Amino acid sequence: MKHANDFERVSLGFFPTPLERLDTLGNSLGIKLDIKRDDYTGFGGGGNKVRKLEYLMAEACRQGVNVVITTGGHQSNHARMVAAAARKFGMKPVLVLRGNQPEVYQGNLLLDKLFGAELEFLDPDEYFTQIEGAMNAHAAAANARGEKALIIPLGGATPLGALGYVKAIEEMDAQLKQRNQQPPQVIVAPTGSGGTLAGLYVGTRQFWPETKIVGISVSAKAPWFQDKISAMAQDCANLLEWPQSWSPEDIWIEDGFVGTAYGVPSDGGIEAIYRVAQAEGVLLDPVYTGKAMHGLISLVEQGKIQAGSSVIFVHCGGSPALYPFAKTLLDH
Repeated sequence: MKHANDFERVSLGFFPTPLERLDTLGNSLGIKLDIKRDDYTGFGGGGNKVRKLEYLMAEACRQGVNVVITTGGHQSNHARMVAAAARKFGMKPVLVLRGNQPEVYQGNLLLDKLFGAELEFLDPDEYFTQIEGAMNAHAAAANARGEKALIIPLGGATPLGALGYVKAIEEMDAQLKQRNQQPPQVIVAPTGSGGTLAGLYVGTRQFWPETKIVGISVSAKAPWFQDKISAMAQDCANLLEWPQSWSPEDIWIEDGFVGTAYGVPSDGGIEAIYRVAQAEGVLLDPVYTGKAMHGLISLVEQGKIQAGSSVIFVHCGGSPALYPFAKTLLDH
């Protein structure tokens, strides 16, 4: 058996990130609530993708890559952090983004420009039929120039990248032991591409086998995530040579909190942003963590997360996405 530390990685983030008790919000919900502050990972504006990129960029460096290509939505935290990581290691970032070319570059798009990323925008309705060809075309162009390209999938969602959240469970386990605190009964996290959830599932089965995980979808329906996450968790466990077996039925996904579409603020998500900001002084975002917190609050109110439960909410970052939606937030 191996451990996450046995795999080559570069140092990008500031770890361990805080595990902070949210007493005011937790008491109002009737649960014991902690928040894992992966918005504090630091590098490139912070967020959960730093954990994955430590492994993925180590592989890029090992291969001698010159051009790093990835994809996401307009306000993709992943795309922004890939751009930062590419620059850190002297590589050119290319971002193929879902959405029409904007008139104004705000939030993560502004940061993408500051990092000097080459941006290509795809019609949102044609994105899923065009994205593979578009990224492959950028890779072919780089190869024709005598450069070596690496395509990182949406969200950095690979078995290797998922090791970042196996390591995060180890990190939280040490933090809880230092506080003489038992493992949580439930972990809640947003999911947009599945890699974070895959790592959390593998890590909890190894270290906290009684802990349940609920992924709050910000994009796709539950069956798509269950298939993808179970397969990725299996491949991640195989990398570690851990005797785990995963099936779609093992994965708990709630897909009722997306709102009208991915990347579009939802009423419940906005209400959660205000509630957490005013209860705890913590900033969530309208694309990922606001919707996930709406999910957590609703699941407690529905009894799917029982009163009195100990819960960890994984804050994946994303505050740059607050600013493009300022009018929507203020008009709510």
